[in-house]
Amino acid sequence: MVGAMGDQRSKVSPNDGPGVPFQPVGGPSAGPTPTPHGEPVAAWAAPLLNAIGEGVALADASGRILWANELFAGLDPAVLEKIAQVCREEAAIHARAAGPGPDHQPAGPSVPVGREVAAPGDAAHYQVLISPVQASAASTPGDRFAIAVRDVTPIRRTQHKIDAIDRAGGELVRLEADTVRKMNASERVRFLEGKIVRFAKDLLHFDHFAIRLLDERTGKLELVIKHELPESFDSFDIYPRLEGCGISGYVAATGRSYLCEDTARDELFLPGLTGARSSLTVPLRLNDKIIGIFDIESQQPGAFRDSDRQFAEIFARYIAMAMHILDLLVVERSTTNQSVSGRVEGELSEPLQDIINEVDHLRHMADHDPQTAAHIERIRSDVEAIRRRVRDVAAGPTTLLGVDRALADRTRDPALEGRRILVADDEPRIRRIIAEVLKHRGCEVVVCENGAQAIEVLRTVEAGRVQPFDLVLSDIKMPDRNGYEVFAAARASKRSVPVILMTGFGYDPHHSIVRASQEGLQSVLFKPFQVEMLLDQVRKAVTPAPKI
Repeated sequence: MVGAMGDQRSKVSPNDGPGVPFQPVGGPSAGPTPTPHGEPVAAWAAPLLNAIGEGVALADASGRILWANELFAGLDPAVLEKIAQVCREEAAIHARAAGPGPDHQPAGPSVPVGREVAAPGDAAHYQVLISPVQASAASTPGDRFAIAVRDVTPIRRTQHKIDAIDRAGGELVRLEADTVRKMNASERVRFLEGKIVRFAKDLLHFDHFAIRLLDERTGKLELVIKHELPESFDSFDIYPRLEGCGISGYVAATGRSYLCEDTARDELFLPGLTGARSSLTVPLRLNDKIIGIFDIESQQPGAFRDSDRQFAEIFARYIAMAMHILDLLVVERSTTNQSVSGRVEGELSEPLQDIINEVDHLRHMADHDPQTAAHIERIRSDVEAIRRRVRDVAAGPTTLLGVDRALADRTRDPALEGRRILVADDEPRIRRIIAEVLKHRGCEVVVCENGAQAIEVLRTVEAGRVQPFDLVLSDIKMPDRNGYEVFAAARASKRSVPVILMTGFGYDPHHSIVRASQEGLQSVLFKPFQVEMLLDQVRKAVTPAPKI
């Protein structure tokens, strides 16, 4: 920079370089003006103006620099030309205002003019303040200009970054109806996850990060999305607590971001990324409520600055909104399906009852005709089947479809014969139906009435006290444990065991589907599903893939 400033001095003014003492506009004949302490102005004015941290100059109406300090002299020539052009424009305005004609105005106080100019390629941005100077009573206003230049590059770059994050956030929460309508709950979260990963990597340069959401039922911070982090990252139970739950728990409890510059010296840090040396954790805030955290880790110490914290906090607000929108979509789908099914049941109730009444009337007329009586009973049976199936659909997550046909079929299935399957569901009717259907096909079934019981059984498998399972079937929403916890226990018991998760209308409050899908989930069934569909998925899960 010193060399560059030396090169610029001859360009700024052929007569007066930055090192030349400042002379009053009236000319050197006026002599140096003494200060109250007796030192001449010329002795300290230039050093003072060089030390203020801004570029300062005096220019004439043509934009020619009459004097400049070192910072101003070091500016890019293209920037100096832009400043000179502003001086010329301001001089023309003053000339029109001071001359004869309709634009003539009486002389008034000088008003500084603010402009912003950029170096070529937006390499730097400067805020320029130009103020007319009247050197003497005889001179014309606007024939001299005092110029102050401040480098605002960091401010502008920060603003541009914030604007880019805002645009990315807008795209994050823009979930087009035509796109998401065709997706189930897990596909929607994967769709959102892809956006988050892209923006975090490309815009924020965050390569290793995780998102945890607060489960209001258990109070636990559930891992929903992780990127470039090991499976052991979820080996801790994290709760919103000031102590004992690491930085994530602290941030969720306080609602304040936390920048860890050195993990080796921070007692709050719980290991996540292998070899992590620094981390940044910000809350996911929805209005005034903390719904989770956004955790970023780096293998470099001191990798994050306060500006990264600011950018992450802005991005986290959009993540919170997007996750909330997905939850609303799932709840809306569940509520709508149940409401529509209930209305259908109500609309069909009256005409079905009319058919039953007519059947009862015809039954008396066919007492002496066995063939006609059989047809009438068939009609009554079909009406009752319609009623039952409509009720089953309306019941949604509490029932399955095609149960009667599946239970009536007792044919052993060679693909399922002897397979050990664990079934976990807190709905008695669901687990009974699934267990009976699988037993009829030749499976050995272990039934668990909740998630905790299923996990306990799977731990006995892990300990080698019980034979491993060929398949685990688990509901997602259970009162004590969620689907992901059962999935994790199953994979711990036997790494290759396939797991099928079940959920009502795609409801997944803990985002178990997304988390398990990242780690090899076999498939998902959305209640109410056809029992035959379940059997198809079970066959695929337990049948070895053909060798190529």
